[in-house]
Amino acid sequence: MFKKLDFFLFGWIINLYYPEYYRPKYGYQRYYILFFHYLIPQKLFRLNPKAKWPVHFTSKVIAPENITKGILCDPGDNLNNYIQANNGIHFGSNIELGPSVSIISSNHDLNNLRKHKKAKPITIGNHVWVGANSTILPEVTIGDNVIIGANSLVNKNIPDNCIAVGNPCKVIKQKEDYSENLSKIKFNRKLPEKYLSFTQITS
Repeated sequence: MFKKLDFFLFGWIINLYYPEYYRPKYGYQRYYILFFHYLIPQKLFRLNPKAKWPVHFTSKVIAPENITKGILCDPGDNLNNYIQANNGIHFGSNIELGPSVSIISSNHDLNNLRKHKKAKPITIGNHVWVGANSTILPEVTIGDNVIIGANSLVNKNIPDNCIAVGNPCKVIKQKEDYSENLSKIKFNRKLPEKYLSFTQITS
């Protein structure tokens, strides 16, 4: 009953102000928490106001217009995330970032610290979990079905279906196929058609 009341009072506001927010309708994050801890700081106090998904008030998302993302993915929604997308970041679907994760798409020019160097975008695949206090550096590609261990520094590409840890981050073992049945999730809003095949394929 409380879950339905929570959605009735706050859920429609969250869906209105966050057009790129796609999560389970119930049981993920309570909507009143999203309203007070995310939407109010973003919209009223102008903390990460351009992001079209919830960003925690302790996190920073730079150049959100250069971010593309799928469903079940909200970069910066955890504590103390730093997402810098000057050169672009492509997130897949079903991605979780632990607290204090940094993703940095551009470095400073060594001869002019007021300038950022151009580089290709960072790409992160589907079904990826990045552990707490990890850092992902420019031009990195992380494949599908990957776990990055806590406190890792990802400065090279990481292939599909593996667990990688360390500084620098290295593959330590292969990972079995992702098995969660996403087709059973009741989402907070109707999914765009382009995501329907994703939930079906992974079921």
